[in-house]
Amino acid sequence: MTITVDSTFDTDITAGSWTIDPSHSEVGFTVRHLMSKVRGQFEKFEGSLTTGDSLEGTRATATIDLNSVNTRDEQRDGHLRSADFFDVEKFGQMTFTTTSFDGTTAVGDLTIKGVTKPVELEVEFLGIGQDPWGGQRLGFEANGVINRKDFGVDFNVPLDGGRVLVGDKVNIHLAVEAVREQA
Repeated sequence: MTITVDSTFDTDITAGSWTIDPSHSEVGFTVRHLMSKVRGQFEKFEGSLTTGDSLEGTRATATIDLNSVNTRDEQRDGHLRSADFFDVEKFGQMTFTTTSFDGTTAVGDLTIKGVTKPVELEVEFLGIGQDPWGGQRLGFEANGVINRKDFGVDFNVPLDGGRVLVGDKVNIHLAVEAVREQA
Protein backbone atom coordinates (compact mmCIF):
# COMPACT_ATOMS: atom_id res chain seq x y z
CA MET A 1 0.00 0.00 0.00
CA THR A 2 1.21 3.49 -0.80
CA ILE A 3 0.91 6.29 1.73
CA THR A 4 -1.36 9.00 0.38
CA VAL A 5 -0.46 12.42 1.74
CA ASP A 6 -2.20 15.75 1.27
CA SER A 7 0.63 17.81 -0.22
CA THR A 8 -0.75 20.98 1.41
CA PHE A 9 0.85 19.91 4.68
CA ASP A 10 4.34 18.90 5.78
CA THR A 11 5.05 15.19 6.02
CA ASP A 12 8.33 15.36 7.94
CA ILE A 13 7.99 13.60 11.27
CA THR A 14 9.95 14.64 14.33
CA ALA A 15 10.06 12.81 17.62
CA GLY A 16 7.45 13.99 20.09
CA SER A 17 4.32 13.33 22.11
CA TRP A 18 0.85 14.15 20.84
CA THR A 19 -2.61 14.21 22.42
CA ILE A 20 -5.66 13.26 20.38
CA ASP A 21 -8.05 16.19 19.99
CA PRO A 22 -11.50 14.60 20.44
CA SER A 23 -13.33 17.63 19.06
CA HIS A 24 -11.54 17.13 15.71
CA SER A 25 -11.43 13.33 15.71
CA GLU A 26 -13.87 10.48 15.26
CA VAL A 27 -14.09 6.82 16.28
CA GLY A 28 -16.73 5.20 14.08
CA PHE A 29 -18.01 1.81 13.00
CA THR A 30 -20.34 0.15 10.52
CA VAL A 31 -22.10 -3.19 10.98
CA ARG A 32 -24.70 -5.04 8.92
CA HIS A 33 -28.29 -5.06 10.21
CA LEU A 34 -30.85 -6.96 8.13
CA MET A 35 -30.73 -5.36 4.67
CA SER A 36 -28.73 -2.26 5.58
CA LYS A 37 -25.63 -1.14 7.43
CA VAL A 38 -25.85 0.74 10.70
CA ARG A 39 -23.27 3.43 11.30
CA GLY A 40 -22.29 4.61 14.72
CA GLN A 41 -19.60 6.33 16.67
CA PHE A 42 -18.24 6.68 20.15
CA GLU A 43 -18.50 10.26 21.35
CA LYS A 44 -16.07 10.04 24.29
CA PHE A 45 -12.50 8.85 23.88
CA GLU A 46 -8.95 9.90 24.59
CA GLY A 47 -5.56 8.89 23.37
CA SER A 48 -1.99 9.77 22.67
CA LEU A 49 0.69 9.20 20.07
CA THR A 50 4.43 9.09 20.32
CA THR A 51 6.34 9.76 17.12
CA GLY A 52 9.91 8.86 16.34
CA ASP A 53 12.07 10.30 13.59
CA SER A 54 9.96 8.48 10.97
CA LEU A 55 6.38 7.30 10.57
CA GLU A 56 7.52 3.79 11.44
CA GLY A 57 8.46 4.96 14.94
CA THR A 58 4.90 6.03 15.76
CA ARG A 59 2.99 4.36 18.61
CA ALA A 60 -0.55 5.07 19.79
CA THR A 61 -2.83 4.30 22.70
CA ALA A 62 -6.53 5.03 23.00
CA THR A 63 -9.34 4.50 25.48
CA ILE A 64 -12.94 4.61 24.26
CA ASP A 65 -15.94 5.05 26.56
CA LEU A 66 -18.42 2.37 25.48
CA ASN A 67 -21.23 4.26 27.26
CA SER A 68 -20.85 6.96 24.61
CA VAL A 69 -21.99 4.78 21.70
CA ASN A 70 -24.27 6.70 19.35
CA THR A 71 -26.11 5.16 16.40
CA ARG A 72 -28.78 7.90 16.31
CA ASP A 73 -31.32 5.57 17.97
CA GLU A 74 -31.64 5.70 21.78
CA GLN A 75 -33.30 2.28 22.04
CA ARG A 76 -30.60 0.60 19.95
CA ASP A 77 -27.84 2.45 21.84
CA GLY A 78 -29.32 1.24 25.13
CA HIS A 79 -29.32 -2.33 23.81
CA LEU A 80 -25.69 -1.97 22.70
CA ARG A 81 -24.77 -0.87 26.24
CA SER A 82 -26.53 -3.92 27.76
CA ALA A 83 -25.02 -7.29 28.64
CA ASP A 84 -26.19 -8.56 25.20
CA PHE A 85 -23.46 -6.47 23.56
CA PHE A 86 -20.88 -4.29 25.38
CA ASP A 87 -22.01 -4.93 28.99
CA VAL A 88 -20.91 -1.46 30.06
CA GLU A 89 -21.75 -2.19 33.71
CA LYS A 90 -18.77 -4.59 33.78
CA PHE A 91 -16.72 -3.37 30.82
CA GLY A 92 -17.11 0.37 30.37
CA GLN A 93 -14.05 0.89 28.18
CA MET A 94 -12.47 -0.41 25.01
CA THR A 95 -8.71 0.08 24.60
CA PHE A 96 -6.22 -0.05 21.75
CA THR A 97 -2.42 -0.01 21.91
CA THR A 98 -0.18 -0.31 18.86
CA THR A 99 2.47 -3.02 18.86
CA SER A 100 3.96 -2.13 15.46
CA PHE A 101 3.58 0.35 12.63
CA ASP A 102 5.33 0.13 9.25
CA GLY A 103 4.15 3.49 7.94
CA THR A 104 0.93 2.17 6.37
CA THR A 105 -0.30 -0.66 8.62
CA ALA A 106 -0.72 -0.36 12.37
CA VAL A 107 -0.95 -3.61 14.33
CA GLY A 108 -2.17 -3.39 17.87
CA ASP A 109 -3.99 -4.99 20.75
CA LEU A 110 -7.71 -4.21 20.94
CA THR A 111 -9.51 -5.04 24.19
CA ILE A 112 -13.31 -5.28 24.33
CA LYS A 113 -15.21 -6.94 27.22
CA GLY A 114 -11.92 -8.08 28.78
CA VAL A 115 -10.85 -9.93 25.60
CA THR A 116 -7.65 -8.75 23.91
CA LYS A 117 -6.95 -9.64 20.27
CA PRO A 118 -4.52 -8.28 17.68
CA VAL A 119 -6.03 -6.10 14.94
CA GLU A 120 -4.67 -4.45 11.81
CA LEU A 121 -5.52 -0.94 10.71
CA GLU A 122 -4.63 0.51 7.31
CA VAL A 123 -3.41 4.05 7.91
CA GLU A 124 -3.43 7.12 5.68
CA PHE A 125 -1.15 9.84 7.06
CA LEU A 126 -2.63 13.27 6.32
CA GLY A 127 0.33 15.43 7.32
CA ILE A 128 1.61 17.82 9.95
CA GLY A 129 0.98 21.55 10.13
CA GLN A 130 0.79 24.60 12.33
CA ASP A 131 -2.57 25.58 13.76
CA PRO A 132 -3.68 29.24 14.13
CA TRP A 133 -2.75 29.22 17.84
CA GLY A 134 0.92 28.39 17.36
CA GLY A 135 0.57 24.68 18.01
CA GLN A 136 1.48 21.80 15.79
CA ARG A 137 -1.04 19.18 14.66
CA LEU A 138 -0.89 15.92 12.78
CA GLY A 139 -3.67 13.96 11.17
CA PHE A 140 -4.41 10.49 9.93
CA GLU A 141 -7.26 8.18 9.07
CA ALA A 142 -7.30 4.45 9.76
CA ASN A 143 -9.60 1.63 8.74
CA GLY A 144 -9.87 -1.99 9.79
CA VAL A 145 -12.26 -4.90 10.21
CA ILE A 146 -12.91 -7.08 13.25
CA ASN A 147 -15.21 -9.97 14.01
CA ARG A 148 -17.27 -8.92 17.02
CA LYS A 149 -17.65 -12.54 18.16
CA ASP A 150 -13.88 -12.71 18.69
CA PHE A 151 -14.42 -10.25 21.55
CA GLY A 152 -17.43 -11.95 23.15
CA VAL A 153 -19.93 -9.60 21.52
CA ASP A 154 -22.05 -12.41 20.12
CA PHE A 155 -25.74 -11.54 20.62
CA ASN A 156 -27.91 -12.25 17.58
CA VAL A 157 -31.41 -13.16 16.48
CA PRO A 158 -31.81 -15.98 13.93
CA LEU A 159 -33.99 -15.19 10.92
CA ASP A 160 -35.58 -17.28 8.19
CA GLY A 161 -33.25 -18.76 5.60
CA GLY A 162 -30.29 -19.08 7.97
CA ARG A 163 -29.80 -15.32 8.16
CA VAL A 164 -29.22 -13.34 11.36
CA LEU A 165 -30.23 -9.88 12.57
CA VAL A 166 -26.70 -8.46 13.09
CA GLY A 167 -23.59 -9.18 11.05
CA ASP A 168 -20.40 -10.42 12.69
CA LYS A 169 -18.06 -8.17 10.68
CA VAL A 170 -17.54 -4.67 12.08
CA ASN A 171 -15.78 -2.04 9.97
CA ILE A 172 -13.80 0.44 12.04
CA HIS A 173 -13.02 3.97 10.89
CA LEU A 174 -10.81 6.46 12.73
CA ALA A 175 -10.22 10.07 11.79
CA VAL A 176 -7.65 11.56 14.14
CA GLU A 177 -6.17 14.99 14.67
CA ALA A 178 -3.60 15.23 17.44
CA VAL A 179 -1.90 18.21 19.07
CA ARG A 180 1.79 18.17 19.87
CA GLU A 181 2.48 18.48 23.59
CA GLN A 182 4.68 21.38 24.59
CA ALA A 183 8.07 20.37 25.98
